[in-house]
Amino acid sequence: MTLPKVIAISGASGSGKTTSIKQLAKKFECSFLLFDDHTNKDTYPKDMKAWLEDGANVSLIDTPDFVIALHELLSNNNSPYIFIEEPFGKERDSISALIDYVVLLDQPLELCLVRIVKRHLENPGPDSLNSIASFLHKYEEYFRIIYKSCVEQVKKNADLIIDEVTSIEETTNVISHWLEKNAR
Repeated sequence: MTLPKVIAISGASGSGKTTSIKQLAKKFECSFLLFDDHTNKDTYPKDMKAWLEDGANVSLIDTPDFVIALHELLSNNNSPYIFIEEPFGKERDSISALIDYVVLLDQPLELCLVRIVKRHLENPGPDSLNSIASFLHKYEEYFRIIYKSCVEQVKKNADLIIDEVTSIEETTNVISHWLEKNAR
């Protein structure tokens, strides 16, 4: 039995990772894992600003449940691919050896920010306005720099970089064609 190829879709929050993964998984009839489904209060360093100032070591972002879920999928799967949302590509020590290919969605950060705000406005919670205001304050202070730093780290080991602004459908088509040509 041949193990499926693990394809990590990476990029900043709002770059289109989740939507692309769901479309790719449907097209190739494959399993997928979403990063945020396997995070908890201990995933990220407590002080993200200090973490950034200390060099933004993405290996300090801890998702043991995500790694376990990927191991389980690899051992019980006969599809050609498993798509994972891994914002940090192969840069996290805990998961890098499990990833075969990294696709980086390197979208303009202002577009990503618009998508994040729209997501919050389209799915409002009881404290949405305060949540958006808090996020925007952190984004201006340090999140933007964190996203930029992480994308730059992923670029070093990405197999495919998509930096054109296109529809999710077109992005999915580009990834599909690349996989059919390079990842069999």
